[in-house]
Amino acid sequence: MDNSLWIALIASAIGTLLLRLLPLIWMQRHLTHRKSKEAVEEMPSWLSVFGPVMIAAMFGVSLVPSRMEPSAWVATAVGVGATLVVWRFTRSLGWPVFAGVMMYGVVILVF
Repeated sequence: MDNSLWIALIASAIGTLLLRLLPLIWMQRHLTHRKSKEAVEEMPSWLSVFGPVMIAAMFGVSLVPSRMEPSAWVATAVGVGATLVVWRFTRSLGWPVFAGVMMYGVVILVF
């Protein structure tokens, strides 16, 4: 395996760790500081937005195909369409993702 792949994997792992660890450490310090002042513990409003923003960012990245070819664009569109249709009927998370990935794979294999 090429060294650049290992560097990318390590950078991704560190970035993922920091995205989870930094808010946790910040919140622990915040709560400890508030407790020492005997104030009412309150979660900052920006933390409630952090999760949906991260999900939206991952969703946005997944909408751009890995290859800039018509087959990849069609596969992405079909996968997103399948995901939305299955979500409409099931209102769950697992089955729509499964359906979208399967349809993406089928279109890639057919083309």
